Amino acid sequence: MVKVKTSVISVENIYKAKLRLKSVAEHTPLLQNLNWSEKYDCNIWFKREDLQVVRSYKIRGAYNKMSMMSETERAKGVVCASAGNHAQGVAFACRLMNVQGTIFMPATTPQQKITKVKFFGRDKVEVILIGDTYDDSYQEALVYSELHLKEMIHPFDDERVIEGQGTVGLEILEDCQSPIDYLFLPLGGGGLAAGLGSYFKQMSPKTQIIGVEPSGAASMYESLKQGEVVRLPHIDKFVDGAAVQQVGYKTFQICKVVLDDVVTVAEGKVCTTILQLYNEEAIVVEPAGALSIAVLDDFKAKIKGKNVVCIISGGNNDITRTEEIKERSLLYEGLKHYFIIQFPQRAGALREFLNYVLGKDDDITRFEYIKKTNRENGPALIGVEVKCRADYDAMILRMEERQIRYKCLEKDPDLFRYLI
Repeated sequence: MVKVKTSVISVENIYKAKLRLKSVAEHTPLLQNLNWSEKYDCNIWFKREDLQVVRSYKIRGAYNKMSMMSETERAKGVVCASAGNHAQGVAFACRLMNVQGTIFMPATTPQQKITKVKFFGRDKVEVILIGDTYDDSYQEALVYSELHLKEMIHPFDDERVIEGQGTVGLEILEDCQSPIDYLFLPLGGGGLAAGLGSYFKQMSPKTQIIGVEPSGAASMYESLKQGEVVRLPHIDKFVDGAAVQQVGYKTFQICKVVLDDVVTVAEGKVCTTILQLYNEEAIVVEPAGALSIAVLDDFKAKIKGKNVVCIISGGNNDITRTEEIKERSLLYEGLKHYFIIQFPQRAGALREFLNYVLGKDDDITRFEYIKKTNRENGPALIGVEVKCRADYDAMILRMEERQIRYKCLEKDPDLFRYLI
């Protein structure tokens, strides 16, 4: 069992971190959003860390940590593991400080983030792609750092990193003239929550701080539930900036004190929010950056008439993921469905399905069928997009009335992942 101090990060140390970051990290804007404020009948501000120099808050912790290393330590070089944003922060800090960095990233990291790491680090960084998750890359990075005697720049479980992330909270309270009732922030390993939460609990103790995790990677939620740090056996890596199998020991101890609640949001809901922010606000966010806004529906009654801050933690989204984001959103909203339908192998069977089962606004988005010999029925894979959830219920009713044999793939996750 790892033993760590349970005290929160001091206000003094966060102020010192701010001074170190003065010429490096942007003081990002805290912008009131009229559209979302009207939607939830409250006052909502977005803390725009997506406008940071590396398009996420991670430069704060990485630079603060490296600036406090000795010249001898920096001369040996540094190592880090990251799913993307921390790697960009470390890479940029390496370039500014003339330090050589070795950066381990999962092989599944979006190409956009890999390219940006190399851009910010230039000739000062080497990128090694290894493992399927951040946790896999971290284990490899740890072995490498010990073998080559290089300092490990942890993305969240380090007090110096946590102090740097805490400057986000300092800026919010400097900029907001009204008392803040609720603050929503994304949770990955817990570095931002531990740092910002420490500052708020000392300087704005009445603010309710809510940590938000993706449902498929709820490592802090499970750890707090069990009273100790737990390692999740499997995670959904879609919200890559917040998908960790295990939170930090230091961050866990601090988050136990500073967070008022930890909640989860479905990945599909995150996708819907990404699209809404782009279409309605022209804001490009990565999945983790949308977590704090995606959760607002669950708090609609509580935040009515309140002052609310949502932290948009990053904007490093790969445009090649757009189709996947749209697909996940439609599935979550109940507007897209996949079926295996047993069609009678006779002429006109498909025409009957089109004429009598599909509604006037229903759209076939996928159709795969191969006629089999010597069989009465042949399976077809069909994807259907509807205008509203009620259209789906009506379509199911029509299929049952005509005694069509069908299977909804969404109800069989393993088969769905295999076929779609």
